[in-house]
Amino acid sequence: MSFAELKSFHMVARLGSITQAAKKLGLSQPTVTTQIRNLEGQYGVELFYRGGRRLTLSDEGVRLLPMVQQLLQQEADIEFFLRNCGQVQGALRIGATAPYYMLDLVRRFREQLPQCEVTLEIGNSQQVIEALEDYRVDLAASSLLVEDPRLTRLLLGHDPLVLAVHRSHPLAARESVPLAALAGHCLLMREKGSTTRVLTEQLLRDAGVALGSLLEIGSRESIREAVLRNIGISIIARHEVPTSTELQVIELEGAPLIAEYLYCLKERRSARLPAVFLALAREAASTS
Repeated sequence: MSFAELKSFHMVARLGSITQAAKKLGLSQPTVTTQIRNLEGQYGVELFYRGGRRLTLSDEGVRLLPMVQQLLQQEADIEFFLRNCGQVQGALRIGATAPYYMLDLVRRFREQLPQCEVTLEIGNSQQVIEALEDYRVDLAASSLLVEDPRLTRLLLGHDPLVLAVHRSHPLAARESVPLAALAGHCLLMREKGSTTRVLTEQLLRDAGVALGSLLEIGSRESIREAVLRNIGISIIARHEVPTSTELQVIELEGAPLIAEYLYCLKERRSARLPAVFLALAREAASTS
């Protein structure tokens, strides 16, 4: 039995899919399959029922899962302790949906702790929360509202959803538009897991708007480039729209404000580096 095999078991148990587990772990699908088979073969136990498209835990797998979760948490706690107790100032890992709320905080954090190593990983709302829950980051900034007793949450700010179009687009001459004006136009949409996408779909569904073609693009940067090339239009948070003479920002009637939250595991909020960053975020939020 290896630690890697237990990690693969845990991820497959969480996701119910070897393909998705391999993607999360950064491994190939055959590697994860082999690790699961090795674990089962070594002890002569069936950990998953293999029926249909989704793997489900066997009775033995159900009993094993909390033990593996406890082991993985202990590994994460040890890594966190060693990373933050050395002679150097340690390392802080942050996940965020966008850099806009975080960069000023990172700058102020580095001014206080210039020797501290900081990494900022960008993903969608679901991805950064999962990274926090999996102990892959220490803090997560997300527009997803999560009600979880394991997490502490701080509101960083609000931003309106707007419509971004190319300056030559038929809607570009208008300062504001109702949702109905989007009917028939090509909409550029983020990938599933994005809070902006969830809000956009809900807005259009509630308004009964029938869109034209839908183009899914997996990053906000690529969506901005697509709008600049007049490929389509996009509903986007106002601060995510770059300054460009080629773009027109249009107020979207009835669009809500989108919030951004900072999350930390409660068990780690008093640790030295997360505590410093949280204090800076609270100070910034109180003065904004």
